[in-house]
Amino acid sequence: MVYFIGAGPGDPELITVKGKRLIKEADIIIYAGSLVNPQVLTEVKPEAVVYNSASMTLPQVIKVMEQGERRGQMTARVHTGDPSLYGAIREQMAELEKLGIGYEVVPGVSSFLAVAASLKKEYTLPGVSQTVILTRMEGRTPVPEEEQIERLACHGATMVIFLSVGQIGELCRRLEKGGYRANTPAAVVYKASWKEEKIVRGILADLAQKVEAAGIRKTALVVVGEFLGDNFSLSRLYDEEFSHEYRKAVGEAPKG
Repeated sequence: MVYFIGAGPGDPELITVKGKRLIKEADIIIYAGSLVNPQVLTEVKPEAVVYNSASMTLPQVIKVMEQGERRGQMTARVHTGDPSLYGAIREQMAELEKLGIGYEVVPGVSSFLAVAASLKKEYTLPGVSQTVILTRMEGRTPVPEEEQIERLACHGATMVIFLSVGQIGELCRRLEKGGYRANTPAAVVYKASWKEEKIVRGILADLAQKVEAAGIRKTALVVVGEFLGDNFSLSRLYDEEFSHEYRKAVGEAPKG
């Protein structure tokens, strides 16, 4: 059996209980060494064989899994954050299906969630934004034409941009071109939840300059939107004048 495990954003305590247990039980561990915090692997079995996939190709990864399956061993394929986001796991699952090897996906805490926690912000504020767009700029990996940054920016929604901080100047220009105002709040969080975490706050007009001055070129997320500001409406969920299934509004007469 192969388990695809989301190791969380970096803090070794942010892996799920299930993910941690499976890593401890695994006979073979293949982890994304360029991103996964090695502290996540401190409690592996002494006899476990550990591979760093940063230097491996897809066929090499699958070969290790196949060999483990033949020996009746359990493999933990450890990805950063949640493996469903930019984890390149679909291609691995497709190969396992061809080979008839069973697998399971164990979700993890995504880095975009750790970013919100570090910023102490809520992505979905009443009266501000009820939509979160997770995306990236094209680089060596292209994006569909209809998902170009300018097209997504026109919605004015909360936007979380992965794998793009190395092009921060172009990114900010394209976000403005798409519809965000130059004074839209924005931030970059480097290695959210790690000890090395850095936060750069600004607006679209000055964010690139601040990020470049901080020397941040990779392993960071860019977030943009008015959710970073301080103006928002109160939630109806806890409004004393709003009734719902579990609570009557103040002064509301009981039915019947």
